[in-house]
Amino acid sequence: MKQIILSFTFFFSFLILSNAQFQINTLYTYQDLSNSYYTKIKDSLKKNWLCPAIYSEKERQKKYKEFWDSRTDFICNAIDNQNFIYCKGINNYIKGIIDEIISKNRNLFSEGNQPLFFLDRSPIANAYALGNNVIIINLGFINHVKSREELAMALAHELSHNLLFHIETVMKEKAELLTSDEYKKNIQSILDSKYGRYSRLKKIVEGYSFSRSRHQRYHESDADSLAIILLKKSNITFNANFFLRLDSTELQLKQPLLYPIQDYFIQYNLPSPEVWAQKKSKGLSTKTYSFTDTPKVEDSLKTHPDCIDRYKKNLIYSDSINKLTSIPSDLQENIKKIILWNIYDNMDLTVCLYIILQEKDKGQKNEWYDFMVYNIFSGLLYNDNELQRFIAIGVKPKELITKDYYNLQNILEQIPRENLKEYVTILQNASFWKSRFQDEIGLRKFLYLISVENNRLDDKTKSAAANDFSKTFPTSLYNEFTAHFKKNR
Repeated sequence: MKQIILSFTFFFSFLILSNAQFQINTLYTYQDLSNSYYTKIKDSLKKNWLCPAIYSEKERQKKYKEFWDSRTDFICNAIDNQNFIYCKGINNYIKGIIDEIISKNRNLFSEGNQPLFFLDRSPIANAYALGNNVIIINLGFINHVKSREELAMALAHELSHNLLFHIETVMKEKAELLTSDEYKKNIQSILDSKYGRYSRLKKIVEGYSFSRSRHQRYHESDADSLAIILLKKSNITFNANFFLRLDSTELQLKQPLLYPIQDYFIQYNLPSPEVWAQKKSKGLSTKTYSFTDTPKVEDSLKTHPDCIDRYKKNLIYSDSINKLTSIPSDLQENIKKIILWNIYDNMDLTVCLYIILQEKDKGQKNEWYDFMVYNIFSGLLYNDNELQRFIAIGVKPKELITKDYYNLQNILEQIPRENLKEYVTILQNASFWKSRFQDEIGLRKFLYLISVENNRLDDKTKSAAANDFSKTFPTSLYNEFTAHFKKNR
């Protein structure tokens, strides 16, 4: 009997170990990235988004078609570039809000005409409408909002742009302007002049384009008014204070850290001499920046102009904000991780590390962030081997950063290559790996291969290692990084 029990114990132990071998980070799968997930939608857009013939004049119709097709190209290129993602929990949360608004406003939304929305991995706090019942929501926007009601206001606002055909109207207005006789005369007048031609041309020839980071400025007041109506009929709290948070963007890098940079390195047993942060005669630190750090940076998102005016105009429609619904904490955590991984995959390493240090200031204990620290220094060493360290550091203008960020840039610039190898080796053997998923351990092996052993490897060997990773972990989100090293991608 004892022998049988021991046999079963061995069997279940083996079973557990076997299952652990295939456990991966399930934040999302590699197949949830837009190039895979939205392939059919992209093909449908190309086939069905045909520009209507609304002008008899050929020149004007051609210009209108350029704007129309540029919108289709914008979405298709974003899908191909893996800008969009499907993440079940986040997508369902947004869809739930949109469905709630639609169900209470059936008179405005045709039956079965469900809006199409894309979840963009951009860290920029932005959401925008594209017309044709399509809206885009950046993860950076959801990461910034403080409540479900604030997110609902933004979604209602973008839905309103589509309901009021603002995008189509602006494309028409632009096409008519650029093909008008008055416009052509103005252009000729500028070309005939001797002074200020460039600045005058730049001002008058601003084309219509779509952007993931900059909101299109059109008919904001009308969209605000309709959005408030949509929210009121949906019994979703609206408060004009929400507009005061639409005032600026990319402020995260201007938020100072609580401690000197070296203190964070010490937590990982990484030696960091102060001399690495000091001003040098060459490199990034040759620029003399004057910083004025503030203990607190205002919460805001600069996606729209004249936010104070919008606040005052809509103050009378405000509900009490005593009852606001927090964004679920697990959703917020997933959003942070997806944004951070995307920043890393784009090899913007200083931003990535600075955000992690900010998370540490907030008391973040999740060891996934420690795993990312290993990735960052491995990535920096790899880029240094490839003579691309400055590109990976990603120097930011002083207007966007704090003194702490500037010091981090200098440190990442000054760390000698041998010390970088030491960092990677120390982190390679850190205790946090005991809790990591198998695909993350597999990525550790791959990163060590391409960084520490880089000089002894050819591209063929790196490609083979990348293929081995994808075969072992075909659904892992980290395939996005290893795919960069595959030949004939």
